[in-house]
Amino acid sequence: MRIYNTATRKKEELVPGPGDRIGIYACGPTVYNYIHLGNARPLVIYDVLRRYLVWRGYAVTFVQNFTDIDDKMINRARGEGATVPEIARRFIDEYWKDAEGLGVRRADIHPRATEHIGEIIGLIRRLEKKGLAYASGDGVYFDTAAYEDYGSLSGQNLDDLMTGARVDESEQKKNPMDFELWKSEKPGEPAWDSPWGKGRPGWHIECSAMAMKYLGETVDIHCGGADLLFPHHENETAQSEGATGKPFVRYWMHNGFISIDNQKMSKSRGNFFTVRQIAEKYPLEAVRFFLLSAHYRSPINYSEDQLAQAQAALARLYSARDNWAASAAGQTACDGSISDQMGSLVSATKQRFIDAMDDDLN
Repeated sequence: MRIYNTATRKKEELVPGPGDRIGIYACGPTVYNYIHLGNARPLVIYDVLRRYLVWRGYAVTFVQNFTDIDDKMINRARGEGATVPEIARRFIDEYWKDAEGLGVRRADIHPRATEHIGEIIGLIRRLEKKGLAYASGDGVYFDTAAYEDYGSLSGQNLDDLMTGARVDESEQKKNPMDFELWKSEKPGEPAWDSPWGKGRPGWHIECSAMAMKYLGETVDIHCGGADLLFPHHENETAQSEGATGKPFVRYWMHNGFISIDNQKMSKSRGNFFTVRQIAEKYPLEAVRFFLLSAHYRSPINYSEDQLAQAQAALARLYSARDNWAASAAGQTACDGSISDQMGSLVSATKQRFIDAMDDDLN
C-alpha cells in the first residue's frame, strides 16, 4: 500500500512495524460545540483508513484525542455559567451521537488533555533541558529560533514566517513565531500546579505528549485536516523531535477542505452546518457517503444538491446489493458455469477495489 506523505510530498510504501503493527494518531475535536461537516470529514476518512488496514490484516492501534481545555471552552463556560469540565462532558456526549450516526468507530484510546498534565509538564521540562523552551512572564514558550528545522513539515522558511508575522506586543516572547507550551494562570480559569507556577497547557503540546505516551516517540501515521498542517502539526513536530531527537511521525496524512461557495467551512467564518443540523434533513449514512465521494486530499464543495445525489447513489448501491443477493440465491440450482462466472466477477471486482485503495485510498 502507498500513501501520500505530506512531509515528503510524495506517495510512499506503507511499511508497518514488527508484527504488522501500525499506530495512528488522529487529531480530535475541541469539545466546546457540536461538530460541523468540516470536522466530520477527517473523522470519516481516517475511520475508513483504519477499517481498511484492519481488513487487510494489520494490527492497528488508533488514538484520537479530545481537547478539553482551551480558550473557546473557557469562554463558553463563562457565557453559560458552567464549568469547563461540564462543557467538556456535554459535548463529548454529543460527539458520540454524531460519530455513531456517521458510522465512525470509537478509537482504541480517546485521551483527554486534562488527564495528561503530568506527561505534558514532563515534555516541557525535556525541552527546557535541551535549550528549546524558556519561561516568560505569561508562561513557557518554545524557542523556534533555537530549533533549526522549524518549518520543514509545512515547507515554510522561518525567516519568511517571522517577517510576515503579526506580533502582539503584550506577549512576552523572544520571536514572533514562538508558541506557548504552558499558559500562566488567569483569574477564573482552570489551572494546574507546575514548575512554572499554576497554569494550563498550550494547544500544541497536548497532542505530542499523548501521541508519544500511547504510540511511542515515533508515531507511524499522524492524520488530520489540511488546516492543521501549520501551525499545529508543525509545532507538534518541532517540540516532539526537539525533545527526543527522533523522527516524530513516519507518515503525515492531511485531508482537503470542505467549502461552501468556494470558501472553507469553519466556525470562525460562520459558514458552517453542524452534523446535527444536516441530520434533520438527511440520513447520516448519506452524509458519510458524500464525504467519501471525492479523494480525501481533494477539496469538496457542500450543497444540498450534492447531499441529495449522495443519498440517491447510496440507494442505488443497496439496490444493486439486494439484486445481487437475489440473483446469487437463484444460481444455486443453475448451471455451474454461470456460478463460476459470478465468482470470477466477484474476485476481479474485489481485486480492483484493493488495487485502488492501496493507491492512497483512491
